[in-house]
Amino acid sequence: MLTRTRKAAKPKDKAPPPETCASLLLAWYDRHRRALPWRALPAQTPDPYAVWLSEIMLQQTTVTAVKPYYEAFLAKWPDVRALAAAPVEDIMRAWAGLGYYSRARNLHACAKAVSAEYGGIFPSSEEALRKLPGIGPYTAAAIAAIAFGQRAVVVDGNVERVVARLWRIDTPMPAAKTQMRARAADITPQQRAGDFAQAMMDLGATLCSPKNPACSLCPLNALCAGFKAGDAATYPRRAAKTERPQRSGAVFYLRRADGHVLVRTRPPRGLLGGMTEFPGTAWSADFDHQHALNHAPVKAMWKKQMRQVEHVFTHFALKLDVYLAQVKESTKAPEGARFVHESALDDEALPSVMRKVQEIAAL
Repeated sequence: MLTRTRKAAKPKDKAPPPETCASLLLAWYDRHRRALPWRALPAQTPDPYAVWLSEIMLQQTTVTAVKPYYEAFLAKWPDVRALAAAPVEDIMRAWAGLGYYSRARNLHACAKAVSAEYGGIFPSSEEALRKLPGIGPYTAAAIAAIAFGQRAVVVDGNVERVVARLWRIDTPMPAAKTQMRARAADITPQQRAGDFAQAMMDLGATLCSPKNPACSLCPLNALCAGFKAGDAATYPRRAAKTERPQRSGAVFYLRRADGHVLVRTRPPRGLLGGMTEFPGTAWSADFDHQHALNHAPVKAMWKKQMRQVEHVFTHFALKLDVYLAQVKESTKAPEGARFVHESALDDEALPSVMRKVQEIAAL
């Protein structure tokens, strides 16, 4: 008996009907929208400050990780003027653990700019928003659409995944980004552009997930080339991953007899800029482990721990040898460093990699 092989559909040159796509998706969104602390309720006017704060925090960070930070920030600094008036050191401490710390510095700079240049009121146009510190094309579009109802094309990772599957875009990422943005523009409506942007994000985060998408429940499956071809989960296409470079170094946890620990503040610019750290060596691909103690902040009976700290940054992976020592109470901090009581470390702007050092020191 002959069987007929199903021929895979090809990407369409013509976009799905914009009105149909938008109406289907918005109807789904009105029933299934996620309840998020920064999201305005139906018929409620969005708060531009809340939208901006959440969008900065959500850059390359999950909703689950952001929620407690967002709520803590809003409790401490309920509006942009309050945030602008806060010392940048307080902002960095509150941000500690969320990662990508340049966002925190830019957050403070942007708050100061909005307060000084716009009287504490965010501008509503994409063009004006993009001139503010830390606001790029995506964030400007998101604020303009969600906070001010402007028709703006909002494209994050979730939206890219939805669009790639709708059209079965074969171009690998990141080269496909321009094409994806153009396709997203095709279906972005004039009305309710903010709701549409959030609906696309919700669809990508819930049904059109990276693995095992729930295509049968998707409101757009009748328009989706990936669903029709049965290969939606294979999109978006990815270029072959390159191996992440490895760097190494050493870090020194010096505890004084009175319970104080030696720390220092990193330079304001660069990786982990402005954050607190335990003194250590530079991080390099050719780190000399045998001579690590030549870089110790003070002379002491240093003991190397069995466990290493392992941490992954965006562009490299890091392994740190951890050295512990205890010194007498009268020991003075070397230049550029300071002693803080161990019980006060929770109030320091320690990034996640340094929290791992702290955990090993506590064993």
